[in-house]
Amino acid sequence: MKTQPLSHVLSQTARKLVSGALLTGAAAVQPAHAAWVDTWAASVQPIWAADALPLPTGIPDTLEQSTVRQLVRVSIGGRRIRLALSNEYGATPVVVGGAHVAALSNELATIDTSTDRTVTFGGRPATTIAPGKRVVSDPIDMPVPALAPLAVSVYLPQRTPLTTFHWDGRQQAQVVSGNHLSDPKLAGPAPLDARLLLSEVLVDAPNKTDTIVALGDSITDGRGTTMDADRRWTDDLTRSLANNHVPVINAGISGGRLLSDGMGVSGLARLNRDVLARPNIKTVIVLLGTNDIGWPGSSFAPNEAPMKAPMLIAGYRRLIERAHARGVRVVGGTIAPFEGALEGTDVHGYYTPDKDKVRQEVNAWIRQSGVFDAVADFDSVLRDPTHPTRLLPAFDVGDHLHPNDAGNAAMAKALSPAIVFGH
Repeated sequence: MKTQPLSHVLSQTARKLVSGALLTGAAAVQPAHAAWVDTWAASVQPIWAADALPLPTGIPDTLEQSTVRQLVRVSIGGRRIRLALSNEYGATPVVVGGAHVAALSNELATIDTSTDRTVTFGGRPATTIAPGKRVVSDPIDMPVPALAPLAVSVYLPQRTPLTTFHWDGRQQAQVVSGNHLSDPKLAGPAPLDARLLLSEVLVDAPNKTDTIVALGDSITDGRGTTMDADRRWTDDLTRSLANNHVPVINAGISGGRLLSDGMGVSGLARLNRDVLARPNIKTVIVLLGTNDIGWPGSSFAPNEAPMKAPMLIAGYRRLIERAHARGVRVVGGTIAPFEGALEGTDVHGYYTPDKDKVRQEVNAWIRQSGVFDAVADFDSVLRDPTHPTRLLPAFDVGDHLHPNDAGNAAMAKALSPAIVFGH
């Protein structure tokens, strides 16, 4: 029997969950019982020293008297939103002189000034974020439809070391000197690929709203997809579920690993923050392990011992146990092939035949162990059937590691309702 799309299968269930909160245009009817849930997020990372990894951070060391404008696309909508700003890896307080949020007009990176809202924190337009902390804004009366693009502008008046960021935003941010929070369009901005301070957008939603989180590395983060186009596999999943009021949160970090810190803390270390601590979590889709296998002995970790399959399997078991203890469903994603990964770049030794043997041993366990609640067989979707240790050329962005837009779309199509929701 032909598999029906998520949006069709879930429509009746979603209508029950929404409990009358039907979106009409830009507004939503406030449900009788509402909760603040994440509708967008970017997992924060600490910066790394220039000589620590073969990839630059791509951000300045500091900003002062500068406005940063970042674009985000929410998953589900509502009548009100809140913003979260993070200084998790900072050693000094971050002074935020002001923040605004607005809908975008039809012109790229230009705001619709009729929707511009001043963001407040405890009733004040400025705030200070203590080291190791995050702040959440007051509720903002701003009706937002599902899949709406928003512009978040933050003014940093004082010299601010940039220590907490998200490396690969897949959405170009802009920086200008001075306070330009209300400007419809920033004049002569410096482009920035990373995300700074902004970690979440929350929306008021029915208290039975089920949230899906994707915990992964650069393949989940979207490396290889078109910039400013929302073509990650999580974006395709978001579009299929948005009208059913099911938020999808991308908790991918490029360079992320399951067991060890990489270009961010390990998946096990950030499981609470990025998954379990979020409200209304139903399912976490785990796609980690590629860098655990590929980094040792490469330019990323030249002196690290090779990864063994039992080590990764033990890590998956710990993650599953912790998630199940919180009543969260866990979907295991098989690791895609990466023969020839990063050839011709400054990164050497990422792939070896022995590493592929580990990958295949781990994938066999993911498929056959029965420990996961369901399996998303991304390996089967992305591999070249005539050369199964490589990505299918039509899905390869060109570095033999990251899927392109078409590959990401194929990954999303592999996520049936039975896999994601268990029905």
